Amino acid sequence: MAPKARPPMTPSSAGVSERMSRVRRRDTAPELELRSELHRRGLRYRVDRRPLKGIPSRADLVFGPAKVAVYVDGCFWHSCPEHGTMPRSNEAFWQDKLGRNQERDAAVNEALATAGWTVVRIWEHEEIDVAADRVEAAVRESSGSGG
Repeated sequence: MAPKARPPMTPSSAGVSERMSRVRRRDTAPELELRSELHRRGLRYRVDRRPLKGIPSRADLVFGPAKVAVYVDGCFWHSCPEHGTMPRSNEAFWQDKLGRNQERDAAVNEALATAGWTVVRIWEHEEIDVAADRVEAAVRESSGSGG
């Protein structure tokens, strides 16, 4: 049975569409800050890479040998339980859009975990030292370097 077709999603206005097209996909301020802190700690990684062939997802940071993929998620785009908001105009569009983002995140997490990868998801509002501690612990544990 074929999956149910979704109606085309359209932003409420040309202005919204224009703003959405300018949202950075990589090199956001929280991502750059995390990269800088991890580099300072001596960790090396690849930026904006697919961790695994066949999974249509690009992780913000990939620690290949350790099999750790790091995603720095925006509170709005990934529906942070603490800071996520729902726009009041064109609500059906945004519910569908943000819901699909969450579904995709869960599917990526599951696919990578099944393939033996560790996924670390960082919220953009997290303290960088705390986020870096989580990433470093995952990398060291996966690498067998202790913790």
